[in-house]
Amino acid sequence: MTTADVFGFSGEAVRTAHDVRADWASTGLRGSLYAANLDTGEDLGFDVHVPYVLASVSKMPLALVALDLIAAGELDPSRPVDLVPGRMTPGPTGAALFRHPSRIALEDLLLLMLSVSDNAAADAVFELIPPERVTRTLQGWGCDGIVVRHPMRRLYEAAAAVAPGDPVLALELAVRATTDGGGHVLPTLDIAAATHGTAAGLVSLFGRVWTDDVSVPAATARLRELLGHQVNRNRFSSELTADSLTIHSKTGTFLNLRHEAGVVTTAGGDRIAVAALTASTVAAAAQPEADRAIGRAARAAVDVLRL
Repeated sequence: MTTADVFGFSGEAVRTAHDVRADWASTGLRGSLYAANLDTGEDLGFDVHVPYVLASVSKMPLALVALDLIAAGELDPSRPVDLVPGRMTPGPTGAALFRHPSRIALEDLLLLMLSVSDNAAADAVFELIPPERVTRTLQGWGCDGIVVRHPMRRLYEAAAAVAPGDPVLALELAVRATTDGGGHVLPTLDIAAATHGTAAGLVSLFGRVWTDDVSVPAATARLRELLGHQVNRNRFSSELTADSLTIHSKTGTFLNLRHEAGVVTTAGGDRIAVAALTASTVAAAAQPEADRAIGRAARAAVDVLRL
């Protein structure tokens, strides 16, 4: 680690970034953190330009592009989409668990993929809006640091290819790559082939959504609303639960990856965008302390950056 890796707008902010990094290391996490007050520009973080495989965080830019196309009249929010068991992307929530054919409106698919991180819903939207179009649109808006390359299904196909029917082995391989720092045997966890992003890129994108500086206000307003329905509350919200705070965010989880990015708003009107991207060096599927460490990072950043 060099001094340039960790920064902040004040001495307290720099110390906070160092403390978070040390806390993550003691918990078995490697990662990057970036937080910025959207109104003052004050910020803190470390390794903010290091790319990480985004996993389900990629559903946020997909939703933004979808809502932009809806606002432009290119897509109908009530468009029915058929979901058929056996042909849907696997996952632990939502339509991915359905046992019977169903028909869901496009805008409701966006709700499912952001609220419960439904992989089947996300990939149904990816069939309408290919990953390369999402990336091309982001680039057209000047949104750097985020590249969407594949649907969610590709993550599971890659894991099954190297560890058929053995999720424990797939997790161990992911941890080994993180620990050794070498090439990744799972192509969708290799930055060169994967959907990836940086903490700086995500904070910038969330900031532009919150200030209506990207797409159109009708799309950004609806995205803010949808991001407020996230059910997963075990990361940022584990340490930022209070009546005086609201969190609009998206998590991402796959094998040893644990992320969250979004905007925390205080009762005083502070709007603080935070992105925490992490990879665990511990080969365990359930790591509640890692999730709490991400929550502690968000809380510490908000405490320093709020007015």
